[in-house]
Amino acid sequence: MTSYLREHFDFVTAGAAVALMTIGLISIYSATYDAHASDVATKQLAFVGVGLVVLAIVTFLPFKLLQFISYPSYFLSILLLVSVLILGKTVSGSTSWFNLGAFRLQPSEFTKITTALALATYISRTDVNLQRFNNLAVACGIVILPVILILLQPDTGTTMIYAGMFIPVLYWGGATKFTLLSVVAPVAAAVAALFGITPFFITVMIMGVLIYMTKENRILAAVVFSATVLIGISVQFIYEGLKPYQQKRIATFLDPNADPLGAGYNVLQSKVAIGSGGLFGKGFLHGSQTQLNFIPEQWTDFIFCVIGEEFGFVGAAVVLGLFLTLLVRGVRLGATVKNRYGSTLAIAISAIFAIHVLMNVGMSVGLLPVVGVPLPFLSYGGSALLTNITMVGILLNLHAHRKEY
Repeated sequence: MTSYLREHFDFVTAGAAVALMTIGLISIYSATYDAHASDVATKQLAFVGVGLVVLAIVTFLPFKLLQFISYPSYFLSILLLVSVLILGKTVSGSTSWFNLGAFRLQPSEFTKITTALALATYISRTDVNLQRFNNLAVACGIVILPVILILLQPDTGTTMIYAGMFIPVLYWGGATKFTLLSVVAPVAAAVAALFGITPFFITVMIMGVLIYMTKENRILAAVVFSATVLIGISVQFIYEGLKPYQQKRIATFLDPNADPLGAGYNVLQSKVAIGSGGLFGKGFLHGSQTQLNFIPEQWTDFIFCVIGEEFGFVGAAVVLGLFLTLLVRGVRLGATVKNRYGSTLAIAISAIFAIHVLMNVGMSVGLLPVVGVPLPFLSYGGSALLTNITMVGILLNLHAHRKEY
């Protein structure tokens, strides 16, 4: 029995996930200790209990069943995204939740899994070649459809997770360098345009050279380059069409000190909290920024501040080390799984975790805009936690069947 478990169960991945959930519960308890929100930690504990049951179920599901339910679950999640726009509850300007009494269900979280499942199923087909335009278009469509529906809520942060997942999966699925550049170049130009004319011009020139060098068909290269320039130029028009709170988030990212008591408040307080933690932190329940509630609802998107302030650089390093362990195990699994579907799915899940951590920690330290992305396993939220636990269960399932074709 012991040898069977050692061969078929990935204790490292499971251990990292459980450790992160435990740290999350401790951090949420601290963040809510003097914030008159004591039920938050209790609810999160209940979510963890349900999540562990889900983890066990997903881990021991028949491997082929995961692939069999990929398309049906994807279309069901699309239906839920449409339904939430009509019947959903609006919170902080975003209609992203179904109200289920004391709890809320966020379909866009679960759609991350179903999109990864559907994308892996399609790319793993023997007749699919991402170097062909029609196959690439279908793969893009699988991702773009939920992205459009989520943007309508609107939830900009979640859509970025899909984009962050899609590019590594394209690379893993055999897309050419030109194809990857065709996806990355417009995004890079759009982001650069936010910083001004000079950064935009430099970025466009660099992307133009790279595009030219990676494609023999100069006409197609010219089309992609032109699209990159036009998308970059159109950023200003798109910016004008955003809602005021979305414009403030972008402006705060560019200069948090521009509105220190408004849109930039959370970022500045977050940086103060993390910086004040020092090497070993101020101690559990002794973080002044945390216990005095300087950051509203810190137990959600800014939970990393609790760790940085109360457990210091060492505590933050431990958390990031656990995430790194999870990511390394996921990528290594993608490289060792014999089944192409399983390999692609492992990379997709690893990419989802990676972009979540990058964006959340980045916004907590002021390097990225505040876009409402939770930190996996640590931030409060049932839908996000169950989604993350399910993805870990899938990784454990793939590990157990990694030698199957």
